[in-house]
Amino acid sequence: MSSSLILALPSKGRLKDQVEAWLADCGLTIQAAGGARGYAGTIEGLDAIQVRFASAADIATGIVAGELHLGVTGEDLLREAAPIPDQAVMPLMALGFGRADLVVAAPKSWIDVETMADVDEVAHQYLSRTGRRLRVATKYLSQTRAFFAAHHISDYRIVESGGATEGAPAAGAAELIVDITTSGATLAANGLKVLGDGLILHSQAILAASLGAVWGAASLEECRRLLSILEARARGRRIAALVWPAAQDETARAAVSPFAHPGQAERANGALVAQADLFFATGALAAAGVGPVSVTNPAYVFEAASEAADQLAKAVTAGA
Repeated sequence: MSSSLILALPSKGRLKDQVEAWLADCGLTIQAAGGARGYAGTIEGLDAIQVRFASAADIATGIVAGELHLGVTGEDLLREAAPIPDQAVMPLMALGFGRADLVVAAPKSWIDVETMADVDEVAHQYLSRTGRRLRVATKYLSQTRAFFAAHHISDYRIVESGGATEGAPAAGAAELIVDITTSGATLAANGLKVLGDGLILHSQAILAASLGAVWGAASLEECRRLLSILEARARGRRIAALVWPAAQDETARAAVSPFAHPGQAERANGALVAQADLFFATGALAAAGVGPVSVTNPAYVFEAASEAADQLAKAVTAGA
């Protein structure tokens, strides 16, 4: 593997659009080699990063296998690809989009089945009556087995789904399903309901690092550089910058001190505060007679260090 950092991004669908919009908002422009349908690319200003485009499922597999340094994919796919996620993958940043729930769903006609305990009872009865185990259709084999084991359910068998999982019960291919849902509308349209305690995972898109990839000083440094930009933009969205008259600086600092952004460097006639605390801080300044106070929203707020980059460097160095 080269010393360059390999970053994989989704190649199609809504997740591709969301990732590109997120990176663009961070000031990072992706250039695909060979046009829009190319499977490799670069990031303007970060020439040492090799961008690869792949399906979200292949990105998860590549991260776990150590073929990629970084990738953006669904948490559900990463957990499915890695038998022991903490040993193969380090989540670096939750992105807040691509949200979906991995759930257990049963036919609405099963009026007496509302919980996993009910499923256990039905599974026993089904085996006694038919001599066959209850069938569960899913693409998420590992997480289904772990979840059913946690609920002490053993009288079932998995039917691996290669298509539209929600259609399996109606087609007579399975009695239950485990699948991803965003609103539940597709499940409802197929006559299914989510069990009351059938939530396996709240999933979303994440930026993750491979602990099995070959990391060198150059790739770690480039990862740190990328993370510093992404984290600075995330802070910028959450923070407001206040500026007040120089003559009132001492009074203003005392008034705003409970709301000042932790760890901020001393700055002339101003402070950084969390966006959520903005009106509390400006109210405190007004009560102290400080004004006029101007407010701006910084595009980026850079810190000297990145905790995520430090943890990654420590993890891959320890495992080397």
